[in-house]
Amino acid sequence: MPDIREVMGLFGSFTSKKKESLDQGLSKTKESVFKKLGRAVVGKSKVDDEVLDNLEEALISSDVGVDTTIKIIERIEARVSKDKYLGVAELNVILKEEIAALLEENNSDDVSDFDLPEKDAPYVIMVVGVNGVGKTTTIGKLAHNFKMAGKKVVLGAADTFRAAAIDQLQIWADRVDVPIVKQNMGADPASVAYDALSSAKSNGADVVIIDTAGRLHNKINLMNELSKIKKVMQKVIPDAPNEVLLILDGSTGQNAFEQAKQFTKATDVTAMALTKLDGTAKGGVVLGISDQFKIPVKYIGIGEKIEDLQIFRRKEFVETLFSAQ
Repeated sequence: MPDIREVMGLFGSFTSKKKESLDQGLSKTKESVFKKLGRAVVGKSKVDDEVLDNLEEALISSDVGVDTTIKIIERIEARVSKDKYLGVAELNVILKEEIAALLEENNSDDVSDFDLPEKDAPYVIMVVGVNGVGKTTTIGKLAHNFKMAGKKVVLGAADTFRAAAIDQLQIWADRVDVPIVKQNMGADPASVAYDALSSAKSNGADVVIIDTAGRLHNKINLMNELSKIKKVMQKVIPDAPNEVLLILDGSTGQNAFEQAKQFTKATDVTAMALTKLDGTAKGGVVLGISDQFKIPVKYIGIGEKIEDLQIFRRKEFVETLFSAQ
């Protein structure tokens, strides 16, 4: 088997100061992907059926997902049939081009920085996701980024099922220095959301981020609770929520797919964030989820620092994932 450095040399080099943290955050996935790609092309000079079979196995085992992998392979097969003598040295370029194009077609186009549409009332983000995926941490990092972008932020602690959830969100509110609206554990989540939107509206806030309970054991109850929160929020701001953001733990690989299925059935998810990508070799799951759910992956978490929540830019992500340091 070729040395990892040789494989990285084969698949090109890309450096950029702007991408340093992304490159570092995806380092475990990158190394895993390059090892698998190295095995796929070892001893080969051109892309043939065996290389494609090996590439398919490499992508599936990198948690890209079966359906998305098949789409990628079909696209590469089309390129191979068009250019009969395609060399393996060109394979990585083709991978990047075809995956980026696939994500663009499936509503995963790049979004702008932490900016918000112009509107009279605060922009309302309702955050959903199971416990343990980094939901509260993501909310805190979102609040920080919005504040750094000059936005006035309010947090709403509507996960009243766990006292720890309220306490954790308070810690982030203190750290970021933004106001939080909360009640006691066991309070009506919709009531907290109502108070948070009322406070944000009266104080001229730009964005209000509402945390919700992370329970999935009963989908009907979850659906009813989220629907109630929405209806109550609309009494304050008629078009709320403007965004329903699903938080998924990228390190869980295919389990993240299952959580996405359950939540997209329970509520109208409009955007997703994948966390903990720095601690896993399963970062390929971002590509599969982006493609399969036709819902934009808007943010990715690539580290523990407060600035380590990044906008997901498909071209930059794919370029970083399939390019050597």
